[in-house]
Amino acid sequence: MLDVADQAGFTFDTVQMPLNIMDPHYRSFERLVLPELVKRDIGVLGMKSMANGVILKSGVVTAIECLHYALSLPTSVVITGIDSLERLEQAFHVARTLRPMPEAQRGALLAKTARTASRGEFEPFKTTSIFDATASNPAWLGEEPERVRQLMLE
Repeated sequence: MLDVADQAGFTFDTVQMPLNIMDPHYRSFERLVLPELVKRDIGVLGMKSMANGVILKSGVVTAIECLHYALSLPTSVVITGIDSLERLEQAFHVARTLRPMPEAQRGALLAKTARTASRGEFEPFKTTSIFDATASNPAWLGEEPERVRQLMLE
């Protein structure tokens, strides 16, 4: 994405992408994209800190751990869904208890999620096209349908 933008002379002000505790283990935005965004001083909008609740279904981490982890990354903002008073209270709790995450704590969380996250099954936005409207509408990208499918598999 950044290379294509460079070739077209386009500069991003911000990039929104999934950043969560499972991400570093499979097709990682945190490892592959985030450092480049930080280097270029592009704002980072972190999303899917719990992958729409799918990560919580793994039973490996809590919502608080997910949010603390995402908020410990070099982001401009972490977007979390608030669909109830309970979620709002959870967000307030996370904000009140957030502290810089020591490397040992970060390492422990990554170790705890490594096996579960290794195939991407708790990040369906990486392993399926069900969340990608462009997969059904390749013309939006100015590409032929077969080329879009090929890019998605890379």
